Amino acid sequence: MFTDKITDYFEGVAAKYLSVVDADPERSNGHEIGGLPAAGAKSWLGTPGKGEGQEIRYQAQQVYISDELDEPLIYESSVSWYDSRRNKPARSPEYRLYYEDSPVTLQFKPGDFLLIAKHRDGRLLMVLAPPQSSVEKQLRVIFGLSEIDEDFNAGNLESSMLLLPLRLLLETLGFELSKPAADDGTWLDRLMAEFGDKQFPSTERFSTFARKSLENEVDPLRFPDKTLMAWMEHEEKLFRIYECHFVMKRLDVGFSADSHGVETFISYSLSVQNRRKSRVGHAFEGHIRNLFKKHALKFEQGAKALVTENSARPDFLFPSFSAYHDKTFPTESLIMLGAKTTCKDRWRQVLSEAARIESKHLITMEAAISEAQTNEMVAHKLQLVIPTAMHTTFNEGQRAQLLDVSGFIDMVKSVQR
Repeated sequence: MFTDKITDYFEGVAAKYLSVVDADPERSNGHEIGGLPAAGAKSWLGTPGKGEGQEIRYQAQQVYISDELDEPLIYESSVSWYDSRRNKPARSPEYRLYYEDSPVTLQFKPGDFLLIAKHRDGRLLMVLAPPQSSVEKQLRVIFGLSEIDEDFNAGNLESSMLLLPLRLLLETLGFELSKPAADDGTWLDRLMAEFGDKQFPSTERFSTFARKSLENEVDPLRFPDKTLMAWMEHEEKLFRIYECHFVMKRLDVGFSADSHGVETFISYSLSVQNRRKSRVGHAFEGHIRNLFKKHALKFEQGAKALVTENSARPDFLFPSFSAYHDKTFPTESLIMLGAKTTCKDRWRQVLSEAARIESKHLITMEAAISEAQTNEMVAHKLQLVIPTAMHTTFNEGQRAQLLDVSGFIDMVKSVQR
């Protein structure tokens, strides 16, 4: 399981809300961001010298991400860290970060959340997000940013572990978070013995292997929350080890040095990304299903022949679809659970999937959802079910509204008695 810290990957971070001077082209100081030294950024950005050519250049991964976007807007650029008084040797230095127009920087608006961090490979990460969004809240949890205003504030990179949902968020921003572990080779040998090296097994087979290989370390009956997260984290580790083997094999074959080779490479890269995305969701549902079976809950999953109104397919329906369609079956004994690894705006899909059930449930691994969004869920009578490990990423008021996995299972058992 992952025990990474953000300090394994990043060495410095600062964030702020953009002021009018930062974001308004008519009032900003020529594509420059100032104020970083006050947040201690010189310790990780360096100290440019005086005179021409003394600036420090960085490759920068610029990202605009919001709760409404399925995919972030990512742009590779370069920025300069320099002394704006470099030609005035008698004056004290004033360090600024210069950037050029890009699809991301053109999104700058006063009040937006801006994060600048330095990766240990030397690249900068520049993330722009709407204020008070779930994305802002999640980034603040990841980078240990407590206070945010119109001046840059430094983050505490020692403050949190990189739980799987937070790792996955960072990877959507374009940073691969993986480092070799001492037991990687042993696990690869076991995976090869189980599945061979011809093609990836189905998600169901892979998830089953992940659970069995961890069965002596978890207790799904006593600790369902810890078990669910352990299964997800362990499967993610095994998947990355196995995926790396296949990718290295494909790279060894190579791609032809022509337009056909370029198209083949792009197609292969997209297939790798799509497999990652689709697999996580299917694995999540599979582990939840297995957990419910171990607790002897009566339930069914939505399928082609198992639907509610308008051919909707709830992820989990308790006790069954036949009970749901039986008008004599008591409505108060029906429970619907949606399952989504991340919410974004997709949580609203759950609201229309079972008209008979007024109050619905949604299980997710998403951490640090914005207060505005959780309040809207409460208003729509949607109860969030979140593994206990993520509860600390919510504020006190939000935590009072959350249900953990153990609590949900106990509730279903109580209804089904």
